Amino acid sequence: MTLTAHEAWSRLLDRARHELPEQTFKTWLEPTEALSLNEGTIYVGAPDQFAADWNESKHADLLAGLAPVALGHPITVVFKVTEERRTRQQMDFFVVEPTTAKPKQAAQNGGTMSPPLSDRYTFDYFVIGKSNELAAAAAHAAAQAPGKVYNPLFIYGDTGLGKTHLMQAIAHEIVERKPDTRITFIGTEQFTNEFVSAIQNRTMPDFRRRYRETDLLLVDDVHFLKGKEGFQEEFFHTFNALYEGGRQIVLTSDRPPSEIAGLEARLVSRFQWGMVADVELPDLEHRIAILRQKAHVDHLELTIPEDVVRFIAENVRSSVRELEGSIIKLLAYASLKHREITVDVARDALRDKLKPADGSPSGAPALNTFVIQQTVAKEWGVTTDGLRSKTRTKNLTVPRQVAMYMMREMLGMQLVEIGSAFGGRDHSTVIHSLERVAAMIKEEPSFAQRIGKIQAALESLRN
Repeated sequence: MTLTAHEAWSRLLDRARHELPEQTFKTWLEPTEALSLNEGTIYVGAPDQFAADWNESKHADLLAGLAPVALGHPITVVFKVTEERRTRQQMDFFVVEPTTAKPKQAAQNGGTMSPPLSDRYTFDYFVIGKSNELAAAAAHAAAQAPGKVYNPLFIYGDTGLGKTHLMQAIAHEIVERKPDTRITFIGTEQFTNEFVSAIQNRTMPDFRRRYRETDLLLVDDVHFLKGKEGFQEEFFHTFNALYEGGRQIVLTSDRPPSEIAGLEARLVSRFQWGMVADVELPDLEHRIAILRQKAHVDHLELTIPEDVVRFIAENVRSSVRELEGSIIKLLAYASLKHREITVDVARDALRDKLKPADGSPSGAPALNTFVIQQTVAKEWGVTTDGLRSKTRTKNLTVPRQVAMYMMREMLGMQLVEIGSAFGGRDHSTVIHSLERVAAMIKEEPSFAQRIGKIQAALESLRN
């Protein structure tokens, strides 16, 4: 008996349902449909290009592996966008160049838009890489089924890595399909200010109505809720009202919920109900892709040579925001000096941003990660290799934490970047180290004196 494409796909899905988490299956495979079956290949339609690419990279091999049992013979699974969906603007994270369609513009629709959504903070202008793949996929899924999957969506990571971009992209995507969606995009600081104002002006009913009747709540920097009990109480009830009403909630922070000191346990629990996804520091190839996209969007491809793009990507590593800012600064510098853009010009223009590779002192500025590690290691009588190792003995743990603290205080480095300088330690480990050193400085005068001595020695290298 020869199976139709629909029958074959149905059997494969039945098998896949038992192999994948339920939420993954519902988000990525349930919306698909069989298109055709031809010479050992089944073609499967997905709602958009992102879903097709994701399924192709994450699920195609798994499904093919299930075929001999489910169908009785091998089969190749190929995902593609359903034809009638091709007229719709695509959300293809895996290419650098955005579509030529005008970026989506969200209307206020009664929501609190302060600041307003950025035209460039859409999925089309977001470049994906290993550092943000999970967060991007989760954001896409939340936009496709608001309030039903990944609710709340909690995105965390250091400053300038794309959290707010993804948050706003969700809003753009939802409002494109449903223009009457009520959107509230707000920072935690503004939420608390409005809360105080509502109490003072006796307008709490209006305040609560505005936030609890929205369809999509986007809250930036929720780590600022820590230690504010009255605000947390109000936010807790707002969260519950929206969640129980099936409204989508998206939150961003510089750390995961469990690492936000002073946040009530009930809020930590609720923030973890949906999906908690992180964005990390982009690797070299990802940084190059981001710079190429920036050049493409601003029509600078012919202005900035490829070797200059690579030079910037190799030396500016702290954030996406700093990468894009480097392009702007380079163009301004070259224009002011009336010089063509070359690697030498880029080196002059960006000399305050350039950072050496971790552990390499040659050609580096006087104060850098290597010098800090070397100074701290000497003070504690250990080696720099020991600081960067995975060893957790007490004689290494304290100086390692001190070195992390110095990098944050004296170089202003991002948390993820600090972790990379110590063997790839994660975000939460760095946060713990910084907080531990700060506490020890307050509690132990002799330790504080020792830290002051190291800071003075390092500060002298700036001169």
